[in-house]
Amino acid sequence: MDWTHYRFHTRWALPAPPSAVYDVLAEAEDYPRWWPQVREVNRLDDTTGVIVIRATLPYSLSFTAREVRRDPAAGVLEIAMTGDLEGWARWTISAGGAGTLAVYDQVVDVNKPLLRRLAVPGRPVFRANHRLMMRAGRRGLAAYLEAV
Repeated sequence: MDWTHYRFHTRWALPAPPSAVYDVLAEAEDYPRWWPQVREVNRLDDTTGVIVIRATLPYSLSFTAREVRRDPAAGVLEIAMTGDLEGWARWTISAGGAGTLAVYDQVVDVNKPLLRRLAVPGRPVFRANHRLMMRAGRRGLAAYLEAV
């Protein structure tokens, strides 16, 4: 097993129309407005930016995100990631119940030296850190959608 390889799958039920959720998630540079753990998004060009995240644990991750797919009809937003995280992440947005189901899938390898050194003992803590970050993101997005 490669202890620095992670697969994440998160489902958010949101009380807003799929088009509204998609539109907010498509604007990555606005994530810091509603997602506290997304500290910075600096756009480099129309499809690329540098993102800095920091969740509960005392370390930040920085990576370059390059848009791979933006398909409003299919409800898909996908990026390739390089830097402290190497891999990809994808949002898939669909109607769900009275609102929207936003599914987040991510497959990454961790390149940050400290996290690589702590890969085996830290893995459960790193996974919990990710869950807390995603939980806060869902709360932040729901509040943001309600306010706009």
